[in-house]
Amino acid sequence: MHYRLLGNTGFKISACCLGTMTWGEQNTEAEAHQQLSYALDRGVNFIDTAEMYPVPPTAKTYTLTESYIGSWFATAGTRDKVVLATKIAGPSRGGMDYLRDGKNHFDRTNLRAAVEGSLKRLRTDRIDLYQLHWPDRQTNTFGKLGFDTPDDEYSTPIAETVEALGELIREGKILSYGLSNETPWGVSQFLGLAEHRGTPKPVSIQNAYHLMNRIFEIGLSEFSRRDGLGLLAYSPLAMGLLTGKYYAGKRPPGARITVFTRFSRYAGELVQTAADAYVDLARKHGVDPAQMALAFVAGQPFVTSTIIGATSLAQLKADIDAFDLTLSPELVREINAIHYRIPNPAP
Repeated sequence: MHYRLLGNTGFKISACCLGTMTWGEQNTEAEAHQQLSYALDRGVNFIDTAEMYPVPPTAKTYTLTESYIGSWFATAGTRDKVVLATKIAGPSRGGMDYLRDGKNHFDRTNLRAAVEGSLKRLRTDRIDLYQLHWPDRQTNTFGKLGFDTPDDEYSTPIAETVEALGELIREGKILSYGLSNETPWGVSQFLGLAEHRGTPKPVSIQNAYHLMNRIFEIGLSEFSRRDGLGLLAYSPLAMGLLTGKYYAGKRPPGARITVFTRFSRYAGELVQTAADAYVDLARKHGVDPAQMALAFVAGQPFVTSTIIGATSLAQLKADIDAFDLTLSPELVREINAIHYRIPNPAP
C-alpha cells in the first residue's frame, strides 16, 4: 500500500480509503467490522464516513454507519491506528428534515451540534478530517448541469463557516477540515477567507472522479497542485458501472443501481455506451475492469486517496488489489481516446 500526505496535517494516509456508505443499509454491523479489520490488515489506514450514512439516507437508518465504526473502535481498540474522516450534511432543501433543524446550514450552531453527535457515535475524542458534505448554497452538485441563478436565501456566509471550523480545531474536536462536492468558486472563497482571517485552510476536497467524470481536471486540479488541496476521489467505479456488472444494460437482482433508482447521474444511454467501452478495453488488455478504473484514478497526480466501497469481502479484496496495479502507457492512451470521444457522460 502506498501512502500520501493529507495536505499539511502531517497525516500519511493510504492511497486507498475505505468508504462506508452501505453499512446499515446493504451491510450489517458485523459485516462492517469485518471490512474494517480486513482493510486495516491490508494497510488501509484511512476511513471515510458521514453523519447521514448509509445511502440512501432515511430517518430510520441515518447515523448507523458512524455507530458501527464507533463500536468497532470500542471492541477492536483500533482508533489510534486509523485516520478518521466524517462529514456534516448540507442543506437538505426539505429532504432530510430529521437532521437537526431540518435546514442543516454550516453555521456555528449546526457545526458544533453535528461534530458533537459524530464524536459520540464514533466513540472518539477527535475527528481527524471533518468535511462539509456539499455546499451551503445553490450550485451545481451531484450531476446537475447548466447554469441556475443562485438562491442565497439558504446560505450561511462562508466566513462564518471558516471561523466556526477554526474554533473547533482550536478546541481539538476536529484536527483539520475539507470540502466536498465543491466548485472552483467555492474553493477559492474558502482559501481566501481563511487566509484573510488567519484561520486554518481546508486540506482536501472530496468530489466524484472516475473514467466517466473527469471534470475535476478542468478547474479544480490546479488547486490541488498549487494549494495542496488533494482530491479524495469518490465513486471511482461510477456506482459499479465500470466493473462490468451492468454491461450492456444488465441489472442484476440486488445490485445497487437495480435496487436504488435515485442515482440519475449514472443513468442514460451515453453513460452505458461509455461504460461498456471501458469494460471492453480492460478485457482486451486482460485487466479486470474495476481494477483498471481504480488504478487510473489512483494514478492521477492530484489524487491523495481513492475511496472504495464494497458489500462483500471478495469485492473489497479485489478493489484493494487494484492499488498495486500500474497501467501501461498504451492502455492509458486508449483510455484517453474513449474519453475524448465520449467526454464526461456521468458528471
